[in-house]
Amino acid sequence: MTVTDAVQTHWEASAALRQADPLVADLLSAEAERRADSVQLLAGENLVSPAVLAALGGPLVDKYAEGYPGHRHHTGCAPADTVEVLAVDRACQLFDAPHANVQPRSGTSAMLAAYAALLRPGDAVLALSLEHGGHLSAGSRSNFSGRWFDFVGYGVREDDGLIDLDQVRELAHRHRPKAIIAGGISYPRHWDWAAFREIADEVDAYLIASAAQTTGLVAAGAAPSPVPYADVTVAATHKLLRGPRGGLLLCTAELADRIDRAVFPFCQGGAAMNEVAGKAVALAEAATPEFAAYIGRAVDGARALAAALGESGARPMTGGTDTHLVTVDVSPLGLSGLEAERRCAAAGVMLGKCALPYDPAPPTEASGIRLGTGTAAAQGMGEEELGEIGRLVGRLLGDGTDGAVRSRIQELARAFAGRR
Repeated sequence: MTVTDAVQTHWEASAALRQADPLVADLLSAEAERRADSVQLLAGENLVSPAVLAALGGPLVDKYAEGYPGHRHHTGCAPADTVEVLAVDRACQLFDAPHANVQPRSGTSAMLAAYAALLRPGDAVLALSLEHGGHLSAGSRSNFSGRWFDFVGYGVREDDGLIDLDQVRELAHRHRPKAIIAGGISYPRHWDWAAFREIADEVDAYLIASAAQTTGLVAAGAAPSPVPYADVTVAATHKLLRGPRGGLLLCTAELADRIDRAVFPFCQGGAAMNEVAGKAVALAEAATPEFAAYIGRAVDGARALAAALGESGARPMTGGTDTHLVTVDVSPLGLSGLEAERRCAAAGVMLGKCALPYDPAPPTEASGIRLGTGTAAAQGMGEEELGEIGRLVGRLLGDGTDGAVRSRIQELARAFAGRR
């Protein structure tokens, strides 16, 4: 039995869990079966490695370690302290950052801490608009950000879908924001961090890099790093980094104390130390040649996926991708994003509907779909397999009734199921 098989077996059918709560054990087994029977192309999901999974289930899962190493509010924290110091050191080394905080429980909570460190309620903030791919934490009225701060949105050009830096500069000079946020959730091209730094300096604003989607790409050197340019970089340890669900903050030495105090005690109580341990493992794995090869598969696979979908009559936004993300307009096929999502899910391909810039459709319907290759690449899929999946999805979007397509998707899913 391989390490992966051992972890999978423990996850699905732990004797203790099955004895104590067979209902939950059955639900976990059902989730494993769902994954084995479908292709996962959701951009925000990934698979942790067996080592990360083992750390998450280790003895730190129930250790209370409120505070920071050497300054905890509870005793018995020596191993926890060492784990956190190790995670911080690995993050700083991997991203060449002066300071790191590994305690945030999510990318959103990390963004909250960045705001708390740099801003006051009512401050103006310039960020990618939600309609053009900005995150909820960049000004949505349903989120704390939109209620506490005065957000101004910039966007992409209608003709090519690329960030309009002229508009960013004009809005920055007009509104004089306290902070500018560069980054989003569905922009498939690299960000020009140097240009955003220049604009931020012109108006004396902080630059916050929202890099949750590209953290793993940066770690592998497959995308430009925001760290040399941003005052604070908000990252995620899941998605492409393949760590536990959680956030990560990287910042300048001058802001280190403010960032740490914003995380604890302002935003959070005790850290989830099993997650910190899992982050430490993932950060070490991200420094390996194997991880770089994985990221290469993800990027090459995304380009093949975008090209195949373009051949089907759908329209890849920006004409393709530099990353693991693919955003596609399906309206040329006479579909809404919601209908495309439903057709694909019924055939065993998991992806998400996505509102597009200048989209006439309501957000609940949308005209686009967003796909990511992180999970498929983690299972070993590459350019060839993801190109084929793109062609299969194109056939689904064409008529949505092809039984042979469903059979081939299931065959591909099962061939790579269980690999991590």
